[in-house]
Amino acid sequence: MSSFYANKIFQLLRRATKLDIVKVFSFTAMSTLVRMLTGLVSVKVVAGIIGPAGVALVGQLNNFATIALSLSTGGINSGITKYIAEYKEDEHKVKDCLSTALRITVVCSVLVGVFLIVAHSYLSQYVMLSPDYGYVFVIFGFTILFYALNMALASVINGFKEFKRYVKINIAGSLVGLVFTLALVILWQLKGALISAVTFQSIMLFISLWMVRKLPWLRWSYFKNKLNKELSKKYLRYSLMTFASAATAPVSQMLLRGYVISEISATEAGWWEAMNRISNMYLMVVTTSFSVYYLPRLSELTDKKELRAEIFRSYKVIVPCLLGGFALIYFLRFFVIRLLFTQDFLPMENLFIWQLAGDFFKITSWLLAFLMVAKAMTRWFITTEIGFSLLFVGLGFLFMQWNGLVGITQAYLVNYFLYLAMMACIFRKLLLYGK
Repeated sequence: MSSFYANKIFQLLRRATKLDIVKVFSFTAMSTLVRMLTGLVSVKVVAGIIGPAGVALVGQLNNFATIALSLSTGGINSGITKYIAEYKEDEHKVKDCLSTALRITVVCSVLVGVFLIVAHSYLSQYVMLSPDYGYVFVIFGFTILFYALNMALASVINGFKEFKRYVKINIAGSLVGLVFTLALVILWQLKGALISAVTFQSIMLFISLWMVRKLPWLRWSYFKNKLNKELSKKYLRYSLMTFASAATAPVSQMLLRGYVISEISATEAGWWEAMNRISNMYLMVVTTSFSVYYLPRLSELTDKKELRAEIFRSYKVIVPCLLGGFALIYFLRFFVIRLLFTQDFLPMENLFIWQLAGDFFKITSWLLAFLMVAKAMTRWFITTEIGFSLLFVGLGFLFMQWNGLVGITQAYLVNYFLYLAMMACIFRKLLLYGK
């Protein structure tokens, strides 16, 4: 009898490993691991050379760069992936998608680049709090176009479902970024670190082009069509969704962190930030996999019964993995804290259970929320992003008054449980009847 069940489990695992979503999770997990390791090495070496004050300056620049880089792409990268995946069998429509995306990307990145160059003195004073770093923004302005083009290229590769190539490019980017950063920091210390922060992602364009040079769509004939106005309007929906998402989550965290610092303590705010760092590490694997496999897959499916089947198939794979992975992280929480931080962070262990439960509902809700992106449901996406960010802030303030710092993770759990319920309500007809 035991051999019978063992054989059944073996057959189940064998079938699971053949599923595209499992393969993609394996590829992206490897890519994410490489990114984590290279990032860890980079941070430790850079911090040792430029010191805490230098690290603070680089962090300040990185925060600003995130906003500038998002604007430079026009926020259309998810749209590129969606429409390439949807129209990949129609060469004429693919050419329209590529041509229109190229023009939007170039215009947005050039405008942002010109602003960075013209306003370099102002930005140095108000972003870096010193007039001595204007050259960083000038260099950033001249190179930001390369970053935007590389992100567009990555979105195209994703849309064509070139999973292995996409992951290889990410791994190559992590390794090249590490070497590039360390070389500049060793040569020019703080100056090198700042220049690296605004340029290392741009040099990836040339590596990406080399790795996709033989693909049939990488020819000028695919990019020379005129701007398609109808497609531009479709891309604009993704711009609105991208900017809404980029604005709401950071702002809500800033408000809550400020409350913890002022009303509880800066130390406990550090514990919550550390918990978020751990959460972001494993969420990186999931979000990358969703972007690489799930978004193009949902985009290409037009039959609602097939769409429903894909969603349930994904739940069958992901939910057991989440339960097993989160249980392991919880039981190893003391080891994780000691490995990543110091003894001073041990009191944060009581945040784990609530954060992990919240992340479970967050990821399971994303399996439905990605439908809003795949099907360009702009109003629903923006409404829910803003609404649940405000709800998180409100619940956070309320729960912290009752339970202190633990309350903020309890609010996180409640917020994403309600978000999952909202997603189930929005897509109830599809989930229940395949309509």
